[in-house]
Amino acid sequence: MSELCDEGRRLYAISLRSGRVARKDAEAAPCLMEFALLHPDPDDADWLRPVPPAVALARRLNPIEREITERRQLSVELSQIFEPFMSIGAEVNTPSDSITVLEGGDRINAALNLATSQVRSELVTVQPSDRISESSLLKSLERDRALIERGVKIRSLYQHTARYNPEKLAYSAQLSDGKVEYRTIDELVERLIIVDGAIAFIPARDDQKIALELRHPGLIRYLMKVFEYLWDRAVPMSAGGPYSADSDGITEIQYSIAKLLVEGHVDEAIARRLGMNVRTCRAHIAKLAQALGSGSRAQLGYLIAQSGLLEQTLPGEGDTR
Repeated sequence: MSELCDEGRRLYAISLRSGRVARKDAEAAPCLMEFALLHPDPDDADWLRPVPPAVALARRLNPIEREITERRQLSVELSQIFEPFMSIGAEVNTPSDSITVLEGGDRINAALNLATSQVRSELVTVQPSDRISESSLLKSLERDRALIERGVKIRSLYQHTARYNPEKLAYSAQLSDGKVEYRTIDELVERLIIVDGAIAFIPARDDQKIALELRHPGLIRYLMKVFEYLWDRAVPMSAGGPYSADSDGITEIQYSIAKLLVEGHVDEAIARRLGMNVRTCRAHIAKLAQALGSGSRAQLGYLIAQSGLLEQTLPGEGDTR
């Protein structure tokens, strides 16, 4: 109990002034006895005498202070137990240091801008093809020009369809020098940005509203190996179109579509993975069907499997670029 009732306050004040209070009056305020503020009058059982306030307070505080002392001692003991491990923990990156969840476009862009503003040697990006606005293009140009002026090398990897995107062609034309390289490949899955081989950004959700900022050295090394694997198999943007047909009249993009068809992907999924619209994807499927002599979608899958098409070397595959 930590509060003194109103009647108890009144009677205790009276008892201090007069030196005692009638026992029958004190019955209306049991809190007086709970606080041990009164004790029996040794000369008259009908009266109660007040305990001096300093004594009453000390009695209430003593157990509290004793508990505080015990808690303090416990905190000291716990600190001593964990002290040998504190320096070890400080040397190891915790998951919260290695992976940061960025939610919302503003926070993602702020983290990207901060990281790219501090890049010293190289910025590598994987950019699945899509249409970009003129304002986004201008922002990218301003950012990349500033990096180039600081001596930063930039390598960007797009899908082959970027070769038919006027905005991206204009963008690459304005930054085509020794410090900037652009290559294209048939299929990319997700975006990837790596800064100085030390910080990486990847999407955590399909709607691009949540991203992960990665700083774990092992993860960064792995992602750089993935990038280099794709980069070595990609075609420089300046090397001309990658869609020339082989002896069977089948282009590289149609090989890619054939592979995805056999895996069971629908037109929309194939178009999304190859960075083209569905109409263009279906036009390539029609040309592939014509080249193989297929009269139906079901027959096309069968003919692709039977022809050994996917076991052949794709146009340009195996080149070191």
